[in-house]
Amino acid sequence: MKQLIIVTGLSGSGKSIALHALEDSGYYCVDNLPATMLPQLAEHLQSENNQCNNSITTNYDRVAISIDSRSVAIETLPVHIEQLKSQGITAQVLFLESNIETLVKRFSETRRKHPLSKDTTTLAESIAIERELLGDLGKLGHVIDTSYISANKLRAWIKEAVANESSGLTLLFTSFGFKHGIPLDADFVFDIRCLPNPHYDPKLRDLTGLDTEVQTFLEGQENAQDMLSDIKVYIEKWLPSFILDNRSYLTIAIGCTGGQHRSVYFVERLAKYFMSKQKVLTRHRELK
Repeated sequence: MKQLIIVTGLSGSGKSIALHALEDSGYYCVDNLPATMLPQLAEHLQSENNQCNNSITTNYDRVAISIDSRSVAIETLPVHIEQLKSQGITAQVLFLESNIETLVKRFSETRRKHPLSKDTTTLAESIAIERELLGDLGKLGHVIDTSYISANKLRAWIKEAVANESSGLTLLFTSFGFKHGIPLDADFVFDIRCLPNPHYDPKLRDLTGLDTEVQTFLEGQENAQDMLSDIKVYIEKWLPSFILDNRSYLTIAIGCTGGQHRSVYFVERLAKYFMSKQKVLTRHRELK
């Protein structure tokens, strides 16, 4: 096994969807593995892979594992990951997160029981307990906030994230609307609501920052171009420090009111600027 992806995070945040997306991308997937069994599974799959030298047998070079809060000794996961890395296995963590309002809604709609629920705890309390139990696992890898995205968009984001198998830091620019909440996975958040809003122009209202007319409008706004330049300078100044910190992803969220015009334009322009300097991904949370 050369590459391992560990999917973890809050119950109801989309771990099953993520694992299915990885399976569609050609990964051999194992669902709900106890954390303590991670080294044994890795050893077994490596042994199996060494014996499989023809196209008929299963290829275990790319493996994805789902581990949830019910896992035995989940707090030992960071230690096991470091152990795997010492064996030459590239271990990447995808941590799925969501706000409590969305999680409560999802459990209520599906009528599923929260895995940590008891007769003495409410659903909201169970979610809070799980969030505390998982603690700092999100710091092990790439956090994806699924609060306001559809299952189809999550599948696309997962496939996009794992398509980047090269080492080094990836700059992830995401647009969003403040009226829908700030992304939980953002490392930096820039608020550009103070800029002129194309929404108030009837000709631009139904368009987005991907459309030429909106781009032309914002390129004609001096303060918009000044802010865009300042954000570029800030990122360029601090990017080397994050690269030295061995980060896999740096998520930069740009927010306007509705997430349709200004933030989308800024994300596209920033991605284009940094594309020649760094691996870049873009997301537009509010766009269908």
